[in-house]
Amino acid sequence: MSALREAEPAARLLHIGAVCRALQDEFADVSISKIRYLEDQGLLKPKRTKGRYRLFDEDDVERLRTILRLQRDEFLPLRVIRQELADPGAAKGKRKRRSAGLVGPEEEIDARELSERSGATPALVRELEEFGLLSPRTDGRDKRYGAADADVAAACVKLSAYGIDPRHLRAFRTAADREASLLEQLLAPGLRSRNAERREAALDDLQGLSEIAQELGQVLFARALRRVAAHS
Repeated sequence: MSALREAEPAARLLHIGAVCRALQDEFADVSISKIRYLEDQGLLKPKRTKGRYRLFDEDDVERLRTILRLQRDEFLPLRVIRQELADPGAAKGKRKRRSAGLVGPEEEIDARELSERSGATPALVRELEEFGLLSPRTDGRDKRYGAADADVAAACVKLSAYGIDPRHLRAFRTAADREASLLEQLLAPGLRSRNAERREAALDDLQGLSEIAQELGQVLFARALRRVAAHS
């Protein structure tokens, strides 16, 4: 902490509750717990009193306002917001390319390359297909897999080392399909639009929402695991 910041007049410093109240007109969902969470994620670094109370100066409040706007208006996950704050120009350029991975044909591979990339045996591949974790396209007598199927199979190989069989993993696919369907319902008008700009904007929103959904899923999963650990 610099001497300058230590010497700032107390009148310019706000406790966390005052910061929350000051921002609630613009951000209705802001809360003390959310501000604390953003601090835990390294996005905010307020000063502390000797009693460990948080004190926010004008720069801290403006930074928080920027974070909340990026979440609300651009649907950015915290990882991208962190990049935006560190290098605004680079992060904006990245956001313009976000939807690129959702459009265009996916690379296709055959069964041999799938096994080579993932380490999955032919028997495991058959089981993953049986339980819907892999969905190959039939081309004559050959099967063609999307490149992402290799990542799915590789993760399943790692889980199988812990004795987790494909039949136990069907819940993951069901949950993923359900989440994708929800986002599709939210963005359907834009995704089906014949207007190129509107469709591009919807694709960008789809990417942004997917990142937020993944972030939420990770947080909920971590919370559930803490409960498991606490009761073990």
